Amino acid sequence: MAVQVRVPPLLREAVGGARLLEGSGDTVDAVLQDIDRRHPGFRERLIDEHGALRRFVNVYVNDEDIRYLNKLATPVRDGDTVSILPSVAGGGG
Repeated sequence: MAVQVRVPPLLREAVGGARLLEGSGDTVDAVLQDIDRRHPGFRERLIDEHGALRRFVNVYVNDEDIRYLNKLATPVRDGDTVSILPSVAGGGG
């Protein structure tokens, strides 16, 4: 099962500069673990010490925020796209 993973600029150095990776697994977390096997340390940039998605990271499966689905247990299928986006902090002044 192949899932496309879009990597934001801030994380590209951890994956050899790739903008797009292919991962396999049946959940978002399984795909992240698959990528982490090839690029050690990648997953820990996204997941905190409690096993939850870090606050400043948003992950989407086919444009749907996984925080409103099953979080890291959100299922993925062959051909799905997982997009990783850092949160953008705004501050009006």
